[in-house]
Amino acid sequence: MSQPAEFEAFRALSARLGQDPLRVQGPGGNTSIKDVGTMWIKASGTELADAETKDIFVAVNREAAKAEAHGAGDGTCKATVLDPAQTLRPSIETTFHAALDWPIVAHTHSIATLTHGVSAKGRAAAAEKLAGLPFVSVPYAKPGLPLTEQILARVTPETQIFILENHGLIICGSTVAEVHDLTETVEDRLAMQPLAQMIEADITHHPPEGFHWAEESWIARDPRACALAENGSYYPDHVVFLGPALPTRDSDANPPATLHPGNGIALRDDATPSQRAMLRCLSDLLIRLPKDWVPEAIGHDAEADLLNWDAEKYRQALAART
Repeated sequence: MSQPAEFEAFRALSARLGQDPLRVQGPGGNTSIKDVGTMWIKASGTELADAETKDIFVAVNREAAKAEAHGAGDGTCKATVLDPAQTLRPSIETTFHAALDWPIVAHTHSIATLTHGVSAKGRAAAAEKLAGLPFVSVPYAKPGLPLTEQILARVTPETQIFILENHGLIICGSTVAEVHDLTETVEDRLAMQPLAQMIEADITHHPPEGFHWAEESWIARDPRACALAENGSYYPDHVVFLGPALPTRDSDANPPATLHPGNGIALRDDATPSQRAMLRCLSDLLIRLPKDWVPEAIGHDAEADLLNWDAEKYRQALAART
């Protein structure tokens, strides 16, 4: 199967995004490129960071995937894969990639965007900072078809930037260079510098057996950050890889990290790279969050939807193997 002329440049862009933890964390985010009736999309559970060294893209029938975005099929787009020997699944967010009429689409879990997108004041600030750019804001929705429906309800032919509340960023363009330049523009306008100090864990207290104090332990020693971490989850991948919020004790659910207010965050010695990446993501967000921006958690129902979703269990299983 022939690939688009820009495929190598597309792979390079994907890798650059995936290797920057302020843009993508672990197996999060996804990119796609279209050519006539075929779309190449990142496979579920793979990492954009590996885009130039591994075969992480799956070719799908774009029209069939687009039809699933509009109600045909089950929304997983597994039936749209062109190679019957392919064992990887297309991203759980293939439907919105197919439905958007731009050749290149890049979806990241940008820390700058998340910091703005989790609170009403942050979203208002983002609207001011992005004035003049072709963007829309999209309310939180479960990844997959629910998110695609929210995107399609707001998109216009001119829209190239989507600020996904409690989720991330989508950038669309006609070329790889256009997507790169527009991504950098948005990141520059939304950039947030750390506002707090990273206070180390209280090493006079030993972590539980099988755990060690995480680098992100400052969260437990900052009263505001500690309360926010304990009281909610603010974006989907936190729930998928760390569970709801941060628990304050171990349990039969084997949480990868536990919060010990005033001391630190205990991280399991065998935590996966994806779990470690998501703990850093939480730290990167909370350390940039202005004191008068009150973040809104996605809520218990949204957490339950993610935890009981087969598509996310599949992604968790793949991530655990790396």
